[in-house]
Amino acid sequence: MLKAKTVVALAVGLLFMSQCRGALQPGFYKGKCGFADVETIVGGVVTSRFFKDPTIVPALLRMQFHDCFVNGCDASILLDGINSEKTAIPNRSVRGYEIIDAAKAALEAACPGVVSCADIIAMATRDAVFLGRGGRYSVQTGRRDGLVSLATNVDLPSPSISVSDSVKAFDRKGLSATDMVYLLGGHTVGIAHCSLFENRLYNFQGTGNPDPTMDPFLVNKLRSKCPQNATFDNTADLDQNPFSSLIVDNSFYRQILLRRGILQIDQELALDPVTKASVTAIASAYDFSTNFGQAMIKLGAVQVLTGTQGEIRKSCRAVNSKAA
Repeated sequence: MLKAKTVVALAVGLLFMSQCRGALQPGFYKGKCGFADVETIVGGVVTSRFFKDPTIVPALLRMQFHDCFVNGCDASILLDGINSEKTAIPNRSVRGYEIIDAAKAALEAACPGVVSCADIIAMATRDAVFLGRGGRYSVQTGRRDGLVSLATNVDLPSPSISVSDSVKAFDRKGLSATDMVYLLGGHTVGIAHCSLFENRLYNFQGTGNPDPTMDPFLVNKLRSKCPQNATFDNTADLDQNPFSSLIVDNSFYRQILLRRGILQIDQELALDPVTKASVTAIASAYDFSTNFGQAMIKLGAVQVLTGTQGEIRKSCRAVNSKAA
């Protein structure tokens, strides 16, 4: 039997290790920035930019997804460098970096060296979703910033991935099939370039015909926007409801049930036996905002650095040894 002193020593050791590891929690920065409120500062920057450009909603959603799905939510996507994640082909169209820079500058002026860039991404995305009428979820904070950003680490699910392979990719990140369906619902806002779905319009899987799962009227509409062998790369709304293409809601699910999905994976969600029932339920439900927010919270917790791991960058574009 363990002696009382030994038990106490073990308990203290476990507590110490727990504190060193740290954990995400709502309100992590409360009281850590003097009289300033960290989340209010970030929200002010995002709100100011949103009223100038509401397309920051899909931009920030995409940024957070692309960051969390590589090394985890460690802001590695923000680091500059000739071989950084930014330079990988799937990330070359990621945007919104200037919003994170502006929020970081405001926070460094208020309380230097306190707030991580990884947390700024999570808070800014939450605020953008709220401004896009997607409801407000509680962001857990306490992330630390990563030190490594390599283009060779970028292995994101492609727009033509199958549902089964997508489920496996999300599962590797600790996310369920239901989480996947909700997170891909982020496509209720934003656009896709023609090059990402042109094969569905003209030569689907080498057949010489369009994808039979796409609504023929949509095929004709998109062909006029995306002519074959065009020298330019136009875009199409991912949510084909023109009244909802910039609103974070469940309209996307209703569109893919009508075979009006733009990306192949989006359309497959409504057809595959694994996800069809979820899509049908979400399309007619009234709790999309709540469940989408919960899925975003889970995404934001993927492979995070906490406690003494990583660092709090002075600049979101460089690790501290280079930012000094």
